[in-house]
Amino acid sequence: MKYVRFSRNEEVFYGVLEGETIKQLDRDFLTENAQLTGAEYPLAEAKLLTPVNPGQVVGIGLNYVLHAKEMGKAIPEEPMMFMVSPSSIIAHGEDIVLPNLEHAIEYEVELAVVIGKQAKKVNKAEALDYVFGYTICNDVSDRNLQAKDGQYTRAKSYATFKPLGPVVETELNPNQVDIQLTLNGEVKQHSNTDDLIHDVASIIETVTDVMTLNPGDIIITGTPSGVGPLKPGDKVELAIEGIGKLVNGVVDGTNHR
Repeated sequence: MKYVRFSRNEEVFYGVLEGETIKQLDRDFLTENAQLTGAEYPLAEAKLLTPVNPGQVVGIGLNYVLHAKEMGKAIPEEPMMFMVSPSSIIAHGEDIVLPNLEHAIEYEVELAVVIGKQAKKVNKAEALDYVFGYTICNDVSDRNLQAKDGQYTRAKSYATFKPLGPVVETELNPNQVDIQLTLNGEVKQHSNTDDLIHDVASIIETVTDVMTLNPGDIIITGTPSGVGPLKPGDKVELAIEGIGKLVNGVVDGTNHR
């Protein structure tokens, strides 16, 4: 089932997406007992928002073998975690704003895990029981700042650097789906999550051993090889099998700092 958060006439609602129709829910789909209200809207008449507003965004680095190689990094023996500011998140259709055109700011298509219930010290065997569903994230990254800082928070936390959405899909095998990124109509990244070094359950076990995750928090699970630079005027289209497509433009933000 595909869940969405959307707005109409500046009011925010939650719903279930079926084809080109949104069926409105009476509350946030992450809460218990959310029910259909009977109201329905054409998708074209609604503005899709980020499907969740996470309190925490946890990233996993170097989680595909070929991406680790292209970055000149060793393959991590366990999931490599970093934190990203939730203020960096934007919705499907909004623009990625580049704050410094002299820097190498790159795209990264990633499967994002949406947590459905509080998770602390979760065992791998039970880890997927704590997942509400899955969505798509573009883990936009400033490579200059990554190299300068030696860690990832600043490089990945600028406003607009985390496009997320457009839906949360609940019926998905996260460890065997096609994942792709197209830049201006040209395929740049294409892989399958069966190539993940650390699968989703292992990631959840490792993360929750360190911190408590709450409903709506997300984990972004790493990107395949093929990352590359963004420039103003680009159109970036991310696709994950079973979820859909996340599309964003790219604009120059150097005059708005």
